[in-house]
Amino acid sequence: MSIFSGWRAGALFSDSKGPWGPAGGGASGGGGKGGDEPPKGPWRPGPTPPGGGGRPRRPGNITSLDEWLKGNRARFGGGGPGGRGGPSFPGMPKGSVIVWAIVGLVLLLLLFSTVHRVAPEERGVVTRFGRYVETLSPGIGLTLPAPIDRVSKVDVEDIRNIDVGSDETENLMLTGDENIIDIAYQVRWKIRDPEKYLFELANQEDTVRQVAESAMRQVIAQASLQDAIGEGRSEIQARVQEEMQQTLDGYRSGIEMRGVEIKRADPPEVVNEAFKQVTAAQQDAQSFINQARAYALQLTAQAQGEAEAFDKVYEEYRLAPEVTRQRLYYETMERVLRDVDKTIIEAEGVQPYLPLNQLQRQARPSTSAGGGQ
Repeated sequence: MSIFSGWRAGALFSDSKGPWGPAGGGASGGGGKGGDEPPKGPWRPGPTPPGGGGRPRRPGNITSLDEWLKGNRARFGGGGPGGRGGPSFPGMPKGSVIVWAIVGLVLLLLLFSTVHRVAPEERGVVTRFGRYVETLSPGIGLTLPAPIDRVSKVDVEDIRNIDVGSDETENLMLTGDENIIDIAYQVRWKIRDPEKYLFELANQEDTVRQVAESAMRQVIAQASLQDAIGEGRSEIQARVQEEMQQTLDGYRSGIEMRGVEIKRADPPEVVNEAFKQVTAAQQDAQSFINQARAYALQLTAQAQGEAEAFDKVYEEYRLAPEVTRQRLYYETMERVLRDVDKTIIEAEGVQPYLPLNQLQRQARPSTSAGGGQ
């Protein structure tokens, strides 16, 4: 048993054949052709370089795996040994495609940075190394490529709004008659000069808001409470717009004011109810004054009419004094004695004892009855 085991171990270690064939080199093998035959294997390493040792050299022929890798490199544009080099096309040197791609990308960037389309409502402000150069009109404009020239497009037709004060917060101001008013208003503005708007002001909207508050306080301080909440509101709006425009022009802001609208002008909340009562009483007083003025105008018109009628009578009196005097006497007596029960007769031959007044009383009821029928 020990002899068999020793034989198996010796045969295992003495055999020069490995998984890829004999290890090559020596003549001590199990009956092979000798050490001159190169070893067999998928990569078939070449002979050992002179001097001994080291890894065996790779032979000149290639295998199917190398052919497959080389075919894939050729398919994806790889060239040269080891896949070096970029993509290539027939008749074009290797790597020139990348160069032309870079050149095309640079030209495309230059095209987009030099040609600018400006909309009809816009203006293009051109700066060269940060310094203002010109303003492009609507249409297609050309500039130097970036980063030399930069174009900032500004909308000059848009009407911008800024609200000062709201329903949630109070905006109290002091009027000229030493009353306090809670006011909320809106200012409308647009850009007139885009280059001034961009370079003369740091915070454009904040500047417009502060100018609006300053102008409104200045105008309200010169107006009365009744003007602020009543008929003088339109005048206050016009004055505030004018003050704002003068101040913004002094700043060289390039902004044009388009209007100011007061949305709310009320007393403070704590006295608003009492103020409404006072306002109602003032309106009633004004209504009574208007009624008195209307009655005075009516009486004046009536008096003027009577005066004109008297002038006409006087003209007739000048033409025929006796006749006019007699007619005036009769008309006056008729108006005075219209409701008197006595009858006065200035004719001769009439008996004074006739009961003419009783006859008149009897005649009146019968006349009234007949008229009722």
